[in-house]
Amino acid sequence: MFFECVGSQDTVTLKLKGELDHHAAMQTLRQVSEQIDNRRPTELCIDMRGVSFMDSSGIAVLLGSYRRMMEIGGTFKAVGVSDQARRVLATAGVDRLIKLG
Repeated sequence: MFFECVGSQDTVTLKLKGELDHHAAMQTLRQVSEQIDNRRPTELCIDMRGVSFMDSSGIAVLLGSYRRMMEIGGTFKAVGVSDQARRVLATAGVDRLIKLG
């Protein structure tokens, strides 16, 4: 998994690229957490347009990112979520907690 970080100090968008599976999930979550800790944004957007596949391990990335943003008083959303990833998230009920676009 690779991501590009864009945005201002207050609003950060992380553009994920590749597969968000069990091989990439924990490393991706560590990298996202580092960006949150270093930048302390008020809003974090995970752009998933470049994610070619996501399994249930990707849920941990989104929930961990969401939880970390709630801890610092920020907001979180995921955009560009593919139909396949949306089904994975809906099956787990994540779509009721996290704003998906």
